[in-house]
Amino acid sequence: MHKILLVEDNEMNRDMLSRRLIRKGFEVIIAVDGEQGVAMARSENPELILMDLSLPVLDGWEAIRQLKAQSGTQAIPIIALTAHAMASDKELAFQAGCDDFDTKPVELDRLLGKIQAFLK
Repeated sequence: MHKILLVEDNEMNRDMLSRRLIRKGFEVIIAVDGEQGVAMARSENPELILMDLSLPVLDGWEAIRQLKAQSGTQAIPIIALTAHAMASDKELAFQAGCDDFDTKPVELDRLLGKIQAFLK
């Protein structure tokens, strides 16, 4: 079973996406802000991270930068998730170090395709 870290502050988004991923056979661990996401990535060793960009405490862009700067977490693929669908938002996410980008509301089949591409 593949372990995914979902970093999402919105309870409804978190609940909906985690339940859908669990039904698809993934183990999902959850962080509610960027700081907790960085800490859990270090301690839980997920195989992939789904990172909201608009997070409290530490925003997703900075959390991605920190994870990609640390040897213990830099190889973990990160898919940025955001309602900000502007090309500039996507570019900023890639500059921060994310490996892929997807928009909210999440289209599950599209996101699953991206997840599976990284977990092969």
